[in-house]
Amino acid sequence: MKCLVIFGLIVAIFASIAGYGYLVFTDLTRPLPRPAFKDDTYWGPGDGKNYKPDTKIYDFVVDVPKAEIQDLRQQLNRTLRLAEPLEGIAFEYGFNTNALAQFVEYWRDKYLTKWNQRQDYLNSLKQYKTEIQGLNIHFIHERVSEEVAEKKHVYPLLLLHGWPGSVREFYDFIPMLVKDQNISDYAFDVVAPSLVGYGWSDAATRVGFNAAEMATVMRNLMLRLGHKKFFVQGGDWGSIIGSNLATLYPENVLGYHSNMCVLNTPLSILKGIYTHYYPEKVLRSRMFYDHHVGIWEKYQDLLVESGYFHIQATKPDTIGAALDSSPVALAAYILEKFQTCTSPSLKQDFGAIVTIFGLEAVLDNLMIYYLNNAATTAARFYAENTSKTYRDLQLDRVQTDVPMGCCRFRFDLPSASEWQLKDKFTNIKHNMYFQHGSHFAAMEMPSMLFNDFNEFVKKIGLHTD
Repeated sequence: MKCLVIFGLIVAIFASIAGYGYLVFTDLTRPLPRPAFKDDTYWGPGDGKNYKPDTKIYDFVVDVPKAEIQDLRQQLNRTLRLAEPLEGIAFEYGFNTNALAQFVEYWRDKYLTKWNQRQDYLNSLKQYKTEIQGLNIHFIHERVSEEVAEKKHVYPLLLLHGWPGSVREFYDFIPMLVKDQNISDYAFDVVAPSLVGYGWSDAATRVGFNAAEMATVMRNLMLRLGHKKFFVQGGDWGSIIGSNLATLYPENVLGYHSNMCVLNTPLSILKGIYTHYYPEKVLRSRMFYDHHVGIWEKYQDLLVESGYFHIQATKPDTIGAALDSSPVALAAYILEKFQTCTSPSLKQDFGAIVTIFGLEAVLDNLMIYYLNNAATTAARFYAENTSKTYRDLQLDRVQTDVPMGCCRFRFDLPSASEWQLKDKFTNIKHNMYFQHGSHFAAMEMPSMLFNDFNEFVKKIGLHTD
């Protein structure tokens, strides 16, 4: 009898643990309702009590004073105090200082000499500014011609960049979207803003400007321009912001296309682990295995390469002060990310950046950070997005029925499978894998990204004629 009592007690304990575990699992994996979110928070200077919004749209031209370029050249002309790389080390310890010295020399003696040409190139796309929620927002706005509009179905498109990128990422991509392309029935009125705190856009003046707030500003920008419904495309932070926008304001989004498909929920993590061990049960082709198998190695690499994330998420003003004060330090910090985001076979190659992106493109992007003193304000976005306020929104667990498309480039961050994504995105229209390419897809492989985005729009089927 005593044994039966003990046995019954053990069974009861295990049943209680199992039941509690089930309740916890259910609570952690169930979809959450869409939170109420204020869409007109003032982020400008002061308390905003007497704020009167300026709804006008102003032309913008990049016009850097010659004295500022001369000052930069003088800073780059100072003797570099760089430690020699360790013997046999390329970029394993960070950006190689021998390579950095060569970049600085090219920047000073070649690039800045032709700055007027580079400035003209940056001005080759039409740019504007307008005030949204107390912040002056810079944006590119390229429209299709009347001739193209007669031939194509035209839709508004919001393009969103990330860090350490800028609108410069889209300079090869945007012309493809607005011109008459034989391979597509579509063309797009493209809006590509500098994110708040990036490029020529103002930075928020108070704590709390996270990805949900950024999504709200971007949505309000599109409404200002008369676009009540529009497509969204993004990578890096642009992907997170786009996801937030599709979640908080689904009524405004025709479709959301991402080239960095991530989902950080307990259920998604468990599904990712399962896919690692049993890919044949989840993935439709062995060609996709490399994107999802080897998850532990992928996360180990991510940990190695994400030291910057921890710094920017905890002490953004410290690293920002160092980078804003020294163009050479800024170059080392940003170029190292572009070097890393080439491919495993190239990231130790001294010519990788030139081969994949081109010197001018990377230096244009670097100049946008330098000229706007944006290292600190851009880095703060990491702190805001790891804050309790943002985490408590749990937007990755809020479902949206906005049509979603995902394209995965082989050497980007570990991506979520369609099986994982459908827990949030209930209307996945497009699911694509590429065996090449990395993080900065719009800059590295604009044609492939263009084709994939058009295929996504086609699958939505807004026009059936």
